[in-house]
Amino acid sequence: MKYYSIGEFAKLIGKTQQTLRNWDNSGKLKPAYVTDGGHRMYSKEQLNTMLGINPKNKITIGYCRVSSNKQKDDLERQVKYVKEYMIAKGYQFEIITDIGSGINYDKKGLNKLIDMITNREVDKIVVLYKDRLVRFGFELIENLCKKYGTTIEIIDNTPETDEQELVEDMIQIVTVFSAKLQGKIANKAKKMIRELRNDD
Repeated sequence: MKYYSIGEFAKLIGKTQQTLRNWDNSGKLKPAYVTDGGHRMYSKEQLNTMLGINPKNKITIGYCRVSSNKQKDDLERQVKYVKEYMIAKGYQFEIITDIGSGINYDKKGLNKLIDMITNREVDKIVVLYKDRLVRFGFELIENLCKKYGTTIEIIDNTPETDEQELVEDMIQIVTVFSAKLQGKIANKAKKMIRELRNDD
């Protein structure tokens, strides 16, 4: 969730910093949290409330992902299926796409989606397959969504069995762990990566 300093928040709502301090002291508006240094910080949700933005005006996000640039055609097909599904359901929606491994949690689109969830802007997330969202840790994302009133809708619950994607994810896992290894074990890991790439 996005947070604002007292100066930023005061400017956005058209009040003075002293007014915000007075509201804090009186209990009218408490900051979302106070830093260790004693600085008041205000949330995006508080800003929406002060500006009269209705958090109920949420949208549906269609999230589509493939692992690599080689799969751009697959991404286009995925977007097409998800769009057609949401149009048929009558959803007001936006599409967010990512190209990157399902075990990479620092993708631009995924970060944008999480920001929107924590700002209470998302009613539901629609994905073609469960592993389009993340390969591992789906329950963590699901619990986050529940906390902020967002549901996840999976169009096709049959397992996604794209061997190329599994290979890409396996390579990334081995690469991450091999970077922490030394000697013969590291060499074995590098050999495994080469074999996976050759098989791919």
